[in-house]
Amino acid sequence: MTEDLRIGVVGCGYWGSKHVRVLSSISDVDVALIDQDAGRRAQLTESYTVFATVPKLEDVADSLDAVIIATPPTTHYPVAKMALDAGLHVLVEKPMTTDIDDAVHLNRLADERGLCLMVGHTFEYNPAVWSLADTIRTPEFGRVRYINSARLNLGLYQQDTDVLWDLAPHDISIINRILDSRPTSVSAWGLKLMGDKSDVAYLSLRYGDIDVNASIHVSWLDPLKVRRTTVVGENCMAVYDDVSDERLRVFDKGVDKSTAETSPGHPLHYRNGNIVSPYIDFQEPLMLELNAFVRAIRTGERPAADGSSGLDVVATLCAADASQRIGGGWVDVPHPSITASATNGDSSLRLVEVAK
Repeated sequence: MTEDLRIGVVGCGYWGSKHVRVLSSISDVDVALIDQDAGRRAQLTESYTVFATVPKLEDVADSLDAVIIATPPTTHYPVAKMALDAGLHVLVEKPMTTDIDDAVHLNRLADERGLCLMVGHTFEYNPAVWSLADTIRTPEFGRVRYINSARLNLGLYQQDTDVLWDLAPHDISIINRILDSRPTSVSAWGLKLMGDKSDVAYLSLRYGDIDVNASIHVSWLDPLKVRRTTVVGENCMAVYDDVSDERLRVFDKGVDKSTAETSPGHPLHYRNGNIVSPYIDFQEPLMLELNAFVRAIRTGERPAADGSSGLDVVATLCAADASQRIGGGWVDVPHPSITASATNGDSSLRLVEVAK
């Protein structure tokens, strides 16, 4: 019989408590609570069975197989490094780090030690996102022309990060996954309306290798909760809406160029067809994500949201920060090698010319 995995949750606040809930429902997993707030730990032990409750990772590291890190973003790197150095598999919440070189280092540590490094890009485990990816890859959909994504809400304001680093990792990881690509350059700008951190931000992404542009709007200052991604193709359009009962709708709509013979004086022809909402066997994304983490630990299988995926998102966000500092100009997204034998390479951010 396979022994139970012992997984510690580092940081038992809003999101960490969700990890505790889901882990506690997985039959071959035992959970440890790691948080400096004894009140948080005590509250969770009233609802879930745990084998340890301690304030620091060092207090229980020798008894663990893996950790899930749900602490503030600026602490992700040192906590993840400590865990990997201790020989533990790691799932670290998004963003993986707040620095490119730190993200590269974590990937190399995991590779050197043969450990799983996974990132909490939960929407990569959303069945509706999987269905969206399958839909836009069909010949009927046609080549993707552009993508627009919006993630808006009233709050939750974060203490150590801005709205870009808090919300945009979700949209970047979704777009990267459905396109099976990563941005080559980014333009970004933000608004500081309620404090010294951006609470509204806009990003434009270029996927140069496949000639696709994407835009992202994130906000902590919106009266409505919006979680929507629109993909426009040559023949169809698709809308993934995570707060709708119909999470995915595919529209047989488009604009065609008319020829002079078929439509003289009218260069464009508008086409309206059926709207289809495909059946989606929906399961909780966090459950799917944590089952994938457990499977990766047991089998060595590389998870979809691995450390390389986390690095791509961190590199994009760092480039977005650089773009904001120069007033929204386009900046190349660096993609340094993560192989342990490679040199550190040029992970610098470079301003690029915008074609007029």
